[in-house]
Amino acid sequence: MADLAVSTVTASPLLWALVSFQLVMGCFDVIFHHELTERLAWKANASKELKLHAARNVFYSGLFAVFAWFQPSGLWAWVLLAVLVAEIGITLADFVEEDMTRKLPATERVLHTLLAINYGGILVLIGPEILEWAARPTGFEAVSYGFGSGVLMFASLGCLLFAVRDVFTSARASHFQAPRPTPIGDILASDVISGRKSILVTGGTGFIGGALVRSLAAAGHSVTVLVRSLDRAVQLTAPVRVITSFDQIGVTEHYDAIVDLAGEPVAGGLWTRWRKFHVIASRVRMLRDIERLVGRLFFKPEVLIKASAIGRYGLRGDDMLTEADGGGDAALFTVRSCKMVEEATLKAGQKLGLRTVSLRIGLVLGRDGGLLARLLPVFDLGLGGRLGSGQQWMSWISLDDMVRMIAFAVAYKDVHGVVNATAPEPVRNSEFVATLAAALNRPAVLATPALPLELALGDFARELVLGGQRVLPVKAEASGFTFLHRSLPEALDAAIGIVDVAPAPMRSPEPRTTLKAKHA
Repeated sequence: MADLAVSTVTASPLLWALVSFQLVMGCFDVIFHHELTERLAWKANASKELKLHAARNVFYSGLFAVFAWFQPSGLWAWVLLAVLVAEIGITLADFVEEDMTRKLPATERVLHTLLAINYGGILVLIGPEILEWAARPTGFEAVSYGFGSGVLMFASLGCLLFAVRDVFTSARASHFQAPRPTPIGDILASDVISGRKSILVTGGTGFIGGALVRSLAAAGHSVTVLVRSLDRAVQLTAPVRVITSFDQIGVTEHYDAIVDLAGEPVAGGLWTRWRKFHVIASRVRMLRDIERLVGRLFFKPEVLIKASAIGRYGLRGDDMLTEADGGGDAALFTVRSCKMVEEATLKAGQKLGLRTVSLRIGLVLGRDGGLLARLLPVFDLGLGGRLGSGQQWMSWISLDDMVRMIAFAVAYKDVHGVVNATAPEPVRNSEFVATLAAALNRPAVLATPALPLELALGDFARELVLGGQRVLPVKAEASGFTFLHRSLPEALDAAIGIVDVAPAPMRSPEPRTTLKAKHA
């Protein structure tokens, strides 16, 4: 080192402003986009992107550490300049990889543009100075920017930590399997004897719908999917027919079943008056469209299956709830909305002469969507914990069993009316949290008190987060349905990608008059 004496220096206020802005934007991009919303650490096709992120974070960590305490000169200044240019190459490669593997949200695209522009501004300001350092004799001069050096070292440490995490998650992601079809051949076979079913699905690009369409197509059935926009159909696996309107269906076409999963997500945002209206209206409107479609078809489908939710039972504490139990307090939005949808489904079935099934769906567990997708990034970072008292019940079902239960409702003619789509072993929130943390080998000690949740989320928190139902799938099991994942640990292991369970044998899909009488 040319000079061991530490010189206190100052930098351009504009440069500090640009560097600070870059740090804030970069941190937001990593936490909000990469970790929480896009969940790259849990995507099977994100391994290469995570490796690029790791390389870039290593570069940034080194750059921040050097700039914090040293002023390189001569050959070292040229090395520093080369690193700055190499970072541009990594970023460009990252852009290409992102476009090949995922659809970036608008916020991430805008943020990436701002990061690129801001980085260019930093290079314009610091480039001439580095070239001046390069003209000096080779060596390092120890410098200090006071508080600024501390900020740069903090940024260096943060980048290094995320680089280590990116290396780990990249290795983990490389072992993830891409979403694969749930085995349904033992329930809804497609062969010479049982025939090839033709099924119309709405909401087929969603979390449950996408898995259902994938499985039906893989099992050899003919699947037609109604989508709001063709852009959303890119993710669907061929062979699938995609339509954007029921008007595209001719009057002579025949469908064995209609599976209606469409509707504004109940847990997709705060429960404003406008959102509550759309949650109900979107579901009822789709049912009316289905009524008009079936009304003009020469050949009627055999069954209409509609998604409902266990929120229909309301908040019933420790009561064990089955299909025989009535609904909860109509003052609750979940009770009111589910009741309206189920009544509309029953009326549509009676009007059209169809068998109807209203699936009261619990918390569906899968790595790529639903509740678990929201929790995995939080728990993976060691930030998970119970919600409120932790005593509220969580009635869950694995994504595989959810798909199989829909197929079961299509195949078995004695299944009708309300059916609980939940696993046989509901758990309390505290047990769910502990089981998920154990599956990830992480702590789960950061409990969230009830009051802040209620103040921030209102009825949404009281009904969906802090409330719960202890629901049992009595009707499904009595009808012969066999669960792949009965216990929470095995369901989480399968969802995270640790195990894969083969389907258990089902009974023959012939109607049984005793069950018809029992469930009438």
